[in-house]
Amino acid sequence: MTATKEHVTIKGNKDGLIFLFNDHCEFPVLLSELQYKLEKTHQQILSGPTINVHIKLGNRDLNVEQEEKIKKLVSNHGNLLIQSMESNQKDIKEENHDLKIIKGIIRSGQSVHYETPVLFMGDVNPGGLISSTGDIYVMGSLRGLAHAGKTNTGNKEAIIAASYMKPTQLRIANIVSRSPDESADEGAYMEFAFLEDDHMQIGKISELHKVRPDALQF
Repeated sequence: MTATKEHVTIKGNKDGLIFLFNDHCEFPVLLSELQYKLEKTHQQILSGPTINVHIKLGNRDLNVEQEEKIKKLVSNHGNLLIQSMESNQKDIKEENHDLKIIKGIIRSGQSVHYETPVLFMGDVNPGGLISSTGDIYVMGSLRGLAHAGKTNTGNKEAIIAASYMKPTQLRIANIVSRSPDESADEGAYMEFAFLEDDHMQIGKISELHKVRPDALQF
């Protein structure tokens, strides 16, 4: 394996080893490099008595399956003992009501749903759908469909925000609306959609605190 970029950095300190994970590469690439370093390039420091390992994930947010894959890979080396696995995202989510932070692109025909408020860092293309039981924040272009407050009873307090708001359809709880013709100039400013007396309204993100003081602020 010839790595053009370090995705896993292993450093030693008085408490053991720190594994620093790059938070921009794809997870399979990260896992592959971790395995390579454990089995090929770092055997000399990964042998002998028990070594405590602290894993720093940066802004990467792992799911349960991904965490288990890392734990299994590290535990294959009997002298390595994981003491902690820390992500910056955990602090962010605690501050923002379990806000889920996702990076990517939702393409035509794709549909994703989250059981928490979601901050989506990417574009939602025409024909794509993003839905959540809570708020939806799109740090990119919202050109597809978005459904916030998708619960059995309908959460009418939910909002939908986007850097560029040109959706095919907006839906909050059971209220549906297309993108208004009087929407802002192309990319002029970030907007958000909210319900007022069961009618969809669009406002500048700078006014969000007036509608939802507890919402994520920009």
